[in-house]
Amino acid sequence: MKKLSLRLMTALLATTALSSVAHAESDATEIVVTGVRPEKPPTTTEGTTAETLSRTTNLVTPEDTLRYLPNLTVRQRHLGDTQSPVTTRTSGVGASARSLIYVDGILISALIGNNNGSASPKWGMIAPEAISRVDVMYGPFSAAYPGNSMGAVIEVTTRMPETLEGSLEVEGASQNFKKYGDDDSYGTTHLAGSIGDRIGRFAWRLSLNHLDSQSQPLSYVVASSGSAGSFSDFNRLGQAIKVLGSSGLEHQIQDTLSGRLTYDLGNATTAAYTFGLFANRDSARANTYLHDGTYTSGFLSGVYRLEETQLAQALSLASHTSGVFDYELVVTDFDTLKSRQRTPTAFVAGWQDGGAGSAVELDGTGWTTLDAKGIWRPQGVSGAHVVSFGVHGDRFVLDNPKYALANWQTGDDGALQTLSQGQTQTLGAWVQDAWRLTPQVKATLGLRFDDWRASHGRNYSLTPALDKAQPERHATAVSPKAVVAWAPSDAWTFKASAGVAYRFPTVTELYQAVTTGVQLSTPDPSLQPERAVSTELSAERTWPKASVRVSLFDEHIAHTLLSQTGTLNGSAVSFVQNIDRTRASGIELVADRQDVLPGFDLSGWVTYVDARTDRDAAYPAAEGKRLPQIPRLRGAVVATWRATPRLDLSLAARYSDRSFATIDNVDVYANTYQGFSGYFVMDAHVRYKIDRHWTLDGGVTNLNNRSYFLFHPFPQRTVVVGLKYSF
Repeated sequence: MKKLSLRLMTALLATTALSSVAHAESDATEIVVTGVRPEKPPTTTEGTTAETLSRTTNLVTPEDTLRYLPNLTVRQRHLGDTQSPVTTRTSGVGASARSLIYVDGILISALIGNNNGSASPKWGMIAPEAISRVDVMYGPFSAAYPGNSMGAVIEVTTRMPETLEGSLEVEGASQNFKKYGDDDSYGTTHLAGSIGDRIGRFAWRLSLNHLDSQSQPLSYVVASSGSAGSFSDFNRLGQAIKVLGSSGLEHQIQDTLSGRLTYDLGNATTAAYTFGLFANRDSARANTYLHDGTYTSGFLSGVYRLEETQLAQALSLASHTSGVFDYELVVTDFDTLKSRQRTPTAFVAGWQDGGAGSAVELDGTGWTTLDAKGIWRPQGVSGAHVVSFGVHGDRFVLDNPKYALANWQTGDDGALQTLSQGQTQTLGAWVQDAWRLTPQVKATLGLRFDDWRASHGRNYSLTPALDKAQPERHATAVSPKAVVAWAPSDAWTFKASAGVAYRFPTVTELYQAVTTGVQLSTPDPSLQPERAVSTELSAERTWPKASVRVSLFDEHIAHTLLSQTGTLNGSAVSFVQNIDRTRASGIELVADRQDVLPGFDLSGWVTYVDARTDRDAAYPAAEGKRLPQIPRLRGAVVATWRATPRLDLSLAARYSDRSFATIDNVDVYANTYQGFSGYFVMDAHVRYKIDRHWTLDGGVTNLNNRSYFLFHPFPQRTVVVGLKYSF
């Protein structure tokens, strides 16, 4: 299957490229947009629009919009998953702080941590039906963004109405999942409504989304031996195990109210207020396979009740004259109004109705950002220089207590058991000049300065006893950027990009508490910022209906922040440390072609990357080994047939080979719980416009029913059907 998958993808990509050369028609039609706004450097970008998504994608939640964009993978364990980080060219699912995601200027990347749990992007703030387009910039080559851009910057833009408009939509999804002792169907219902209008200078849009989702098991409980009912398998180290049961079977009910209000102040200046209010109720259960119906302590982490409410807001003021000077001012705030996860601490009689437990809270955790940007065109839009500059400020706050509960289901907070607190803040300034040296050559030179501080750090534990105030931290960084683009003709563009990026430690990485036997330790929070030196060479050929791009990229990171085994209090434990040096080098091919045959479009991408640990003095066993969670080869292809003006049919394929979960690559068996197996997955989608108001969507995700793991078991064949009314 692996060889067949590779051959299929290679053939499709080759067809795309050859078709581009053979058919260079003159009439252009929009498919995937490649380009940048004038104030940004001409680095590698890709994008997609709402119309393209409606033709090609089973779109239920916002993260589905990234499914086929080059070198992006969202670890979405099920529909409605709130722990869905994005992987990029050189970073895996455990490096959420190496990418930036914005929605109309609001940062939804949770830079309080660098993990695939609480630090996952806040996708629930986005209304899928309001999305106008999604743009991705690869690499840290723009001085306008902080060092977290070393992976990618993803910008989601929503649309504003020109007249009174609205929509109502109902979607249903059903997944048939079979693994070990679980064989069941898990359903999802999605209801959405939106309305908006423009009255003179004032425009507004409101969206309401309701999602009721049930997931397949997310975890398994294993032991070296098991009684009747357990299943035999191997763990990721290749050791024989018994699978005792599954846990983390979630039932989520989510409601999102989002909107945007804009007012035209005149003189091409617009003020806007954007908000998103997200409420999530999550109940997770376990399923024992044992014939006697018993549960062990291993099930505890997969049984919980979560309630959370989050509010994101932004105020912006921007001019868009395209004259000598324009500006933009954006202030954003993300606040966790409520977040409480309750978990039992023992499986005693009647535990499903009560019993002792604990509650982990994140109330008050959040962030605030401020960005002020100016664009100066001293010779006008077509002049030789376009100078952009700005200042940036942010503050990230972590407040993470854990309380004892007399009743894990309904009890009030009892004794404080643990506490992690702290905050980080950054002040930055940047400038860059897009300088057209000749009609064919454009150089963009940029420089960024950041001043970073961490403070108010505290770690507390009741048992074992610990109460430690952490020292403050301070660091500065200067990050140069350079991009040179040469366009010898309208059809060809060659680019060379280089950039330095500093990714400062997050508040969670700094103020971690590590259990070593019966002691609780806090390593001295002296983590150094990651320093990435990234380069890229690319060549792109375009035709009116096609394009092909090849990119060579390379990234060297000093003081890489990863979790690895170290010694604390004489015990070997895993915690976040600085690794001396890592590197990742690769090649990417992206191609698209419209009307390969009349009405038939084809697009795709494939990437090969070699990512390794160069030097690790603290853990030499990792040296020369592949970096975790980064596959060598992956890609996707999408074929769409515009059969009639009303009917669109799409078939897509996604491929990834296996990757490692451990830094020393000892996980030799990938297709098991906690392993990262390879996969070849096909998707199908159909859209039928019944009339000008009604649209019917349907499709199947994971059409070939591939069973695979990315640490967690991933969804199997899922059927999606939707009906939408628009006016």
